[in-house]
Amino acid sequence: MQFVLGLISNANVVQLLQQHSDDMYATSPADSVHTLDIQALSQPDIRFWTLWDGDHLAGCGALKRLDKYHGEIKSMRTANAYRQQGLGTQILHHLIADAAQLGINRVSLETGSMAFFTPARRLYQKSGFQLCQPFGHYHSDPNSVFMTRAC
Repeated sequence: MQFVLGLISNANVVQLLQQHSDDMYATSPADSVHTLDIQALSQPDIRFWTLWDGDHLAGCGALKRLDKYHGEIKSMRTANAYRQQGLGTQILHHLIADAAQLGINRVSLETGSMAFFTPARRLYQKSGFQLCQPFGHYHSDPNSVFMTRAC
């Protein structure tokens, strides 16, 4: 497995991000969906990573810089063929390590409060994330859970 920075316009990446967006809109009310589209993920304040198994896309995730010392985990997704193999943990730890290398000392995230998001919340808790108040541009929303941890 190899992490690669970028490749956001790769057809497999576009498809995976579309699946991610489709799931978010199928699960959450539209005004509670905070996924980023390809244009937003291509902005200079975001580092978008892909994880490859040879020529096969296994997953992706992004680190958005909120300020000099605070980052946000965005667009984490494991390809269906690679689920239940621990790749979500690998992607998350890679993003945290990337943040630390950039001098970011805190990473936060927003995820859903519904049962669909229980595995994601468990992953984040196992990786040291704790519940927190809304951060950045977010506000309190019963459909969202906010989490944070030090790098």
